[in-house]
Amino acid sequence: MSLIKENIGILLRGMAMGAADVVPGVSGGTIAFISGIYDRLLNALKSINPSLLLRLKDEGIAACWKHIDGTFLVFLFGGILFSILSFAHLISFLLTEYPELLWSFFFGLILISAVHMLKQVKGWGAGSIALLVLGACVSYMIGVLTPSSLPVTYPMLFIAGCIAISAMILPGISGSFILLLMGLYPAVLGAVKSLDLPVLGVFGLGCITGLLTFSHLLSWLLRSHRDLALSLLTGLMIGALGKVWPWKETIETRINSSGNEVPFLQENISPFVYESVTGQPSFLVGAVILMLSAIGLVLLIEKIAERNEA
Repeated sequence: MSLIKENIGILLRGMAMGAADVVPGVSGGTIAFISGIYDRLLNALKSINPSLLLRLKDEGIAACWKHIDGTFLVFLFGGILFSILSFAHLISFLLTEYPELLWSFFFGLILISAVHMLKQVKGWGAGSIALLVLGACVSYMIGVLTPSSLPVTYPMLFIAGCIAISAMILPGISGSFILLLMGLYPAVLGAVKSLDLPVLGVFGLGCITGLLTFSHLLSWLLRSHRDLALSLLTGLMIGALGKVWPWKETIETRINSSGNEVPFLQENISPFVYESVTGQPSFLVGAVILMLSAIGLVLLIEKIAERNEA
């Protein structure tokens, strides 16, 4: 029964990661970190390498499956895939109709997650502080870059998959936003909605390639230089707050793949002048409630994790 409970918990974490990854500006890596599976995920991915073929030959399928933590990966990525396929329409709707409320929830989530990660750093020094500031600056600058438009070709989709998935497993950097910067987010999201298998297949192959290579570097950093790595990752998360600020003024728009006009360039403004500037309701009370709900959710997850460890 405990094994079933654990697998359901992993599935739910995967679903939360998938929902986060659909939103440009929010990282599934953030969800993995605050839910306590980040190290396990990296270790499982790191174990998938060419030496696995030798283990398969010498020890058999069961030993290989245990070595790569196969059951964990199946439930986690099953949850991610299910969430992306299920929530793509809902997330698109919320981003269009209620962006202030959606961004408010994720703003609170990232804010408290950054606090959670800061508490994981055991010793602060000049190097840790420098990497914290560097990570924040890099993440913020990525958030304010002007999106470009690259051709939607199979080689480009493969490269985009490699880059986006590497960003997705980094807390604070959104793989979806990387796709938006490349001008490929509408194409990939459209392929998810319409189940365009050739596009999804090439993009997925790029994701697998990027995931299996980048995870080795991250795992080594967390194992050998954990405080420095956590400082950098926390900085990336803090810098992302600028991108997910709920109240924005649209400076320039674009026409998406569906022929609808959507924001292209935006700048953050105060919620108190939002209505007068944009003519749209600020949903300030609801936004604050959702921010606090996200903070409470992470604190609850922390308490549950501490109780399980005890």
